[in-house]
Amino acid sequence: MKNALLAGLTISLMTVVSCGWVNAEQIGEVDTVFKLIGPDHKIVVDAYDDPKVAGISCYVSRAKTGGIKGALGLAEDRSEASIACRQTGPISFAKPLPQQEEVFSERISLIFKKLRIVRMVDSKRNTLVYLTYSDRVIEGSPQNSVTAVAVDRATPIPIK
Repeated sequence: MKNALLAGLTISLMTVVSCGWVNAEQIGEVDTVFKLIGPDHKIVVDAYDDPKVAGISCYVSRAKTGGIKGALGLAEDRSEASIACRQTGPISFAKPLPQQEEVFSERISLIFKKLRIVRMVDSKRNTLVYLTYSDRVIEGSPQNSVTAVAVDRATPIPIK
């Protein structure tokens, strides 16, 4: 009975944790610390396609905690991440973009911490700027990473 309850709780927690990862496609991972029990600590690289800008993909690398807590979805991942966004096809806009908008938000702890990616428009340079950072309910982290994708002047970025 206890094993069935524990298995059900584990599956429920993993479902809750994985719900935020719908937009990400894992590209790869490398182990950083061996764990005797549970998965190793690692760095994962995920790809995100900008949902409002066709032809732009962002690649985010971040730490993922292993061990028993990591396996159960109870670990809190570190606030460090790196981002690189690139043109991966013809750039087009279905509708005007806001000057600044959160485009992705991923849970990196069970409840309190999220990894966020914000898109900003630099109209003067016809460039899309992407910022990644993490925040908590009470206190976020100043650690961040930024990247930019210059859009051809023949394709002006439409702003709301």
